[in-house]
Amino acid sequence: MNLTKRLLTFVLLLPLVAAAQSITPAQIEQFKSLPKAQQEALARQYGVDLNALTGGNAASSRPQPVQVVEPVNQITDQERDKALAEQAEEQKTADKNNGLKPFGYDLFAGDPSTFAPVTEIPVPADYTMGPGDVLRIQLWGKENQNLELPVSRDGTISFPDSGPLSVAGLSFDEAREQIRTRVSEQYIGVQASVSLGELRSMRVFVLGEARNPGSYTVSSLSTITNALYVSGGIKQTGSLRNVQHKRDGKLLGTLDLYELLLNGDSRNDNRLQAGDVIFIPPVGKRVGIEGEVYRPALYELDGENSLAQLISMAGGLTPQAYPQRINIERTNEDFLRIIAEADYTSPKGRKATIQAGDRITIPSIADITGQYVEVQGAAVRTGKFAWVPGMRVSSLIKNLDADLSPVADKQYAAVVRTDPENDTISVLNLQLREAVRNPGGQQDLQLQEKDRLLFFSDAGKVDIESEADLAHQPDGKAKADEVSASDTFTREKLFEPVIQRLKAQASPTRPQQTIAISGPVRYPGEYPLPATQRLEDAIFVAGGLKDSASLYQAEIARYTVDENGVGQTHILNVNLTDAMAGRSNIELQSRDRVLIKSIPEFAKTRTIELKGEVRYPGIYTFRDGETLKDVLQRAGGLTENAFPRGAVFTREKLRQLEAQRLREAEERLQGDLLSVQLEGDNFGGQTSQRIQQVEGLLEDVQNSRPVGRMVIDLAAVLSDEDYQPIRLQDGDSLTIPTIPQAVSVFGEVQFPTSHLHQQGLTVDDYLERSGGPTRQADEDRVYVVKADGSVMLPERSQWFGGRSQQLQPGDTIIMPIDVDRLNQLELWTNVSQIVYQMALGAAAVGNL
Repeated sequence: MNLTKRLLTFVLLLPLVAAAQSITPAQIEQFKSLPKAQQEALARQYGVDLNALTGGNAASSRPQPVQVVEPVNQITDQERDKALAEQAEEQKTADKNNGLKPFGYDLFAGDPSTFAPVTEIPVPADYTMGPGDVLRIQLWGKENQNLELPVSRDGTISFPDSGPLSVAGLSFDEAREQIRTRVSEQYIGVQASVSLGELRSMRVFVLGEARNPGSYTVSSLSTITNALYVSGGIKQTGSLRNVQHKRDGKLLGTLDLYELLLNGDSRNDNRLQAGDVIFIPPVGKRVGIEGEVYRPALYELDGENSLAQLISMAGGLTPQAYPQRINIERTNEDFLRIIAEADYTSPKGRKATIQAGDRITIPSIADITGQYVEVQGAAVRTGKFAWVPGMRVSSLIKNLDADLSPVADKQYAAVVRTDPENDTISVLNLQLREAVRNPGGQQDLQLQEKDRLLFFSDAGKVDIESEADLAHQPDGKAKADEVSASDTFTREKLFEPVIQRLKAQASPTRPQQTIAISGPVRYPGEYPLPATQRLEDAIFVAGGLKDSASLYQAEIARYTVDENGVGQTHILNVNLTDAMAGRSNIELQSRDRVLIKSIPEFAKTRTIELKGEVRYPGIYTFRDGETLKDVLQRAGGLTENAFPRGAVFTREKLRQLEAQRLREAEERLQGDLLSVQLEGDNFGGQTSQRIQQVEGLLEDVQNSRPVGRMVIDLAAVLSDEDYQPIRLQDGDSLTIPTIPQAVSVFGEVQFPTSHLHQQGLTVDDYLERSGGPTRQADEDRVYVVKADGSVMLPERSQWFGGRSQQLQPGDTIIMPIDVDRLNQLELWTNVSQIVYQMALGAAAVGNL
């Protein structure tokens, strides 16, 4: 009955255990009084941790660790904003110090997502036992048993059948010896092995310039650095050299984190006890060091006062450092920034005193200063190469295809040479292909120290394919790089600094060694004066002559100073054929300007297109001075169906002029239309309708295309000898239509259309057949565009009175809009002019 009551009590408390609710000690003791086998059976049946009830892990007898650092995904927006603000402040401080950041603070950078007490490490022998620790005791011999005995709050452990044993305050070694002694005394034939199980947690304080000051629960094995990690590290305003460890208000020691960071020395990383305080004071004196050191940063001083000590903290000098002139910038007594220098190669310089606020700059050695030659431009391998005496161009460029890029000019290269005595430069021209083909020959120049070889691109090699085509090829990127290289390594760009240097070093005793060449050469421009001073060499540098160059004449404009000291220009005529053959005795001089003349009218083709009713239509090339009649005769004349009176002759120059006028008219019309819109209801409430009409006209103007028609009488051109000849221009076009049968009516009529021509019908007859004029038509301004492009005003004709004149096939009648009814503004006059131009150029041409 008693057992049943006990089981019933346990069953009732099981839900409480599952719900992690508080259980009274009396209930736990009642469960403990059950046999162990029944305890285990009930625990398995209800899924309860047996140790949680029996106290096997001392969970109920010691403080529980708490999570003091929240996971990253649980950080609030306020905390995130705080972190961003701190980062911004740190970056602002770094900007004030030329980008230098304080050293060592990134050791604790980042927020740990969880905190697990440090337990998976060997327990030191001097570890002090306290409440919450668990001792694991293994008994073997006459009796075998495993015990886990927690240290209770009164500092004792309870031995089975032996009574309590006080261990609090003892070291682990002392507690182990006492337990072994008791086992040997009370258990005959039994030996004991003692180890530490779970360790207690304790609460410590991290204060001062910590990122997150406060109290933290840590493992009993934790040290100062463990607590610093838990608190998020040290702010940049805190000291890394003087982290203080306090207990009961007394200073136990200090930790210099520089010793840990720079030397790996953790001797002063003391172990903490419950209630200890870690105090981080403000940062001490700082100096900055930048330049050629391995760890440029701001360093906190703590006893270091020499330059050598600071450089040692910064990792030492790099191989590129120049130690003889180290720059030290500091603030003097008058609060002014001054600059001092120290020679680090001398003992005095190494002992140079550094002060708070100093900024040390370690300069770098210069680039390679000797024993080299340099390759620039369109070469596969550019840069500086070792120079050895007797070295030639062929030593660097052995194969034109392998050593130069695909876009390189393989005919010409230049050698820029520096005179070591006066530091002036000169340019030597190189026939590259000849130099590589004949190593050691005359063109294979012997290089000197610090020579620069310039290899240029050949624009003609990339003109074959457009950049758009290259992008669609499998190796489009490589091809695009070639196009870019051809633009980068031109003669103009590579020679630009050379030309500037030649101009800068010019003097009265050494004139400027440059010339200019223009005309039909491949690369006209300004070049260094060839060392040979020969014209043929200057042309070779410019890429050679084009096929349009005239070999009969060239000019050299030479600037000279006469005996009175007055500058003047002379023109020298040169036979280019003799000069290219080396038979000319003219030598180029400073500032000469060479003009290569072009063959007049070289390869200039001028064409006219004949279309329509021509016996042999097509595109004809005409000679200078040839007329339209001459070309028509070459084309076999007109066919039997030709309508010469309606021929349309267009000229490209006129078309461009019409296009310009249309653009001007469109801009003027848009401006006037805006003015009308701003005036409001000045049109008797019909503003909206009028604006729509004008917008329609504007759209017509925008959609119109210039024709470039010139009115001619083709019949007179072919048959009348007194008619003015039509001299042709390139791009002319002649379209001869077939014999038409219609008369068209356009404009403000009821039904704009074309009508079959009937003999005897007048202008009014055709208007009537199109339904007559609309309400917006201007009947007084009707005009007729004749088939040949001319315009007739029926009412004002000197030959025909009224509109009773009979029309011919191909004519077009235009009924304009009555602009006076709309408004008397300049806007409508502009519209009228535009409509007139549109009708004149488009209506007649489109209806032949």
